[in-house]
Amino acid sequence: MSIQTLSKTKRRLSAAALAAGVAGLAFSGGVVATTAPSFAQAVQVAPAAESFGFANVVEKVSPAVVSVRVKEAVRPAADDGNSGASPFDSLPEGHPLRRFFEGPNGQGQPGQRGPQRRTPRDGGMAQGSGFFISDDGYVVTNNHVVDGGTQYTVVLNDGTEYDAKLIGTDPRTDLALLKVDAKNQKFTYVSFADDAKVRVGDWVIAVGNPFGLGGSVTAGIVSARGRDIGAGPYDDFIQIDAPVNRGNSGGPAFNQQGQVIGINTAIFSPSGGSVGIGFAIPASTAQSVVQSLRENGNVQRGWLGVQIAPVTKDIAEAVGLANEKGAIVTLPDNETPATKAGIQTGDVITAVNGETVDGPRDLARKVAAYRPGTTIDVTLWRSGSAKDVKVALGNIASLDEASNASNGNSRVPVNPSSLQGYGLTLTPSDEGNGVVVTDVDPDSEAATRGVSAGDTIVAVNGKSVNSQREVQDAIKAAKDSGRKAALFQLRQGDQNRFVALPIAGS
Repeated sequence: MSIQTLSKTKRRLSAAALAAGVAGLAFSGGVVATTAPSFAQAVQVAPAAESFGFANVVEKVSPAVVSVRVKEAVRPAADDGNSGASPFDSLPEGHPLRRFFEGPNGQGQPGQRGPQRRTPRDGGMAQGSGFFISDDGYVVTNNHVVDGGTQYTVVLNDGTEYDAKLIGTDPRTDLALLKVDAKNQKFTYVSFADDAKVRVGDWVIAVGNPFGLGGSVTAGIVSARGRDIGAGPYDDFIQIDAPVNRGNSGGPAFNQQGQVIGINTAIFSPSGGSVGIGFAIPASTAQSVVQSLRENGNVQRGWLGVQIAPVTKDIAEAVGLANEKGAIVTLPDNETPATKAGIQTGDVITAVNGETVDGPRDLARKVAAYRPGTTIDVTLWRSGSAKDVKVALGNIASLDEASNASNGNSRVPVNPSSLQGYGLTLTPSDEGNGVVVTDVDPDSEAATRGVSAGDTIVAVNGKSVNSQREVQDAIKAAKDSGRKAALFQLRQGDQNRFVALPIAGS
């Protein structure tokens, strides 16, 4: 199974095939009056008391939905004997969703073609969807639709074409903003819904340009909220079952009032086609990102500068928290806003400006909602009590995303000994910081919870350890205080993580 973005198809269908596939829906419903042909306000549609279709909604919103054509720099095809479209066509190099397609050697999964480059035969042209959000020509689409583009064309529902310029993109949320310049032309546009009111089971209508078939309409329901598909730190997708396919990327998902609840961006698919599981960026996310792109050409987000992990039941027990909410912190080696404020590895962030943090994704979204330079109050849980610190946020755009190279130093076990009850063989670190795990009993609780040979235990329950004796003393102190688990801070290379191991006899 795989998750893929939806744009950039080059499939052609014959007129006969089109004629054979045409279907229609109709219903009667009330419509809020608007001024034609120009709309002074965003389209609003009032649903009838009894709805048997979506024709009224579609009639009003379709003029606001466009096809987006993107001319790309032509690159030579890889000489691998493959030709034609592949699921990789819609994924730019480095896109986080690419890992859902590639195997361990970068090759496609069974039944899928490997990555394909566009050839001169394609003309270097890709296609997606978008929609107007203002009468003066601003168009929202996906970043992966316009990525790598040199020229952009917006095609209206009636076939009229306009050149567009790229205002800005936000790869972290996969959103982009285009602008059509047309003097004395007022475009039909749609507005964003309050997606907080969107419920699982609500009707949803998708309009877009699947496989180059502009103006296509499908319908379904909202299947789930808050989906994390591993696309980025701000994943909070709305899952819908309205059929969407490649080319629907950037297109809107409407409610019955003709408002945009989300922007179609990815599908879960074993074959590249729709199986009824699609993902849309929520309107609330899109609205704030688009506003920033429109005003600044980019998105400025606050940066805390911590590595975070979920608070599991075991971790909560080990640190004395009453519930599993919050995000446990590990700090990078470099200086960050968090380190300047005194946040420490092992702290659990439980609230930001008084708002409870449910988990790592919630913390990332809360921090990103503030502009760089903003000072926020961060509530921490440390050593069994709450503590508030003030943090002046940095700018995430300044973050150096280059990964640090591993030092690659080999360790030679010296005086290894066994940590009774845990199945761990330990030796002092050659670097004098921590205790190295040289062997793990595969049947032990430590192995079950992910401790492996090569891990370095740097702290237990927040206390630094440099010998097996210090590890044992920290475990005993936790047991004496009534804890049922001890929290081990482990380091592998330059990465830190936490594992809670039960205390024997607790």
